[in-house]
Amino acid sequence: MTSVPETRSPAFHVGKIPVYGDAILAPMDGFSDWPFRSLCRALGSAMSYTEFVRAQHIVEAYKHMAARLTYEQAERPMVFQIYGDDVDELLQAALRVQDKTPDIIDINMGCPARKVVHNGAGVGLMRTPLKIARIFHRLSAALDVPVTGKIRLGWETCRTYKLVARIIEENGGALIAIHGRTKEQGYSGMADWDAIAEVKAAVKIPVIGNGDVKVAADIDRMKAYTGCDAVMIGRAAIGNPWIFSRLDREQVSSEMVHNMVRQHLDRHMAFYGSRKGMILFRKHAMQYLKLQQLPRAVRTHIITREDPQEFLALLDGVFDQISLIPAAAR
Repeated sequence: MTSVPETRSPAFHVGKIPVYGDAILAPMDGFSDWPFRSLCRALGSAMSYTEFVRAQHIVEAYKHMAARLTYEQAERPMVFQIYGDDVDELLQAALRVQDKTPDIIDINMGCPARKVVHNGAGVGLMRTPLKIARIFHRLSAALDVPVTGKIRLGWETCRTYKLVARIIEENGGALIAIHGRTKEQGYSGMADWDAIAEVKAAVKIPVIGNGDVKVAADIDRMKAYTGCDAVMIGRAAIGNPWIFSRLDREQVSSEMVHNMVRQHLDRHMAFYGSRKGMILFRKHAMQYLKLQQLPRAVRTHIITREDPQEFLALLDGVFDQISLIPAAAR
């Protein structure tokens, strides 16, 4: 697996933390765990964000959250993302996870999931700008690491993104990542790149754009259109982590996919244990195998194997057959 070399000078800084590169894996619940993050980082993702962790769980059940905060030194700059709606609880949680020496702590204000928003967290916070001001004022004063925020446009009837961006900056925030969709859009419809450009124009701290980066060329296209400092990639990286090496799916060879599936599965089983690791890996395996244009029934038969060795034997058989097909006929 080849990695993208770091540029000679940083693309931007988060506080005093240099960031080398302009494409970053987005934090995604159920996907941005150590196995996937570390692979994306090796392929060129410029920073690593954890899956978000609820502040209440950090305060009340910290030992159960440890896995989500697992990382390796090669992933730095390392960002721990937390969420919640209570200022005191967020501060307490942030102080606690700071002991695990992340480079940055990020507040999630963009998750549109009903169970998160119902509690006033995620994008629910964007309805309460004064609370956001208190959160960033207190955390930036109390922590030894930069505090950043990931936001959306807000709600269809309450698009507070420019106001919230300015509040984050004025209260010590060191970076803003913005997904160009509203709460109601979820992950549907088109992302509003004009809004990302408005946020970039409104603040002096770095801005990361997020939304509708589907192919490698979109990285530079979003940067040119919005002026953002970097681009965050979520769904397009699932099944194609090579996008961080500026490769699109059709540019990824079968050998590369084969090797990646084995390496990713190895990390999953090392991290989660053999049985759980195999089960949780299925969502990734389906996406990797889509690259090979296999019939759905074949893909399903392979990924539903519970025994890792049986899965790998079937996988090897598929790739052995692919290798016998002339490249021009694929």
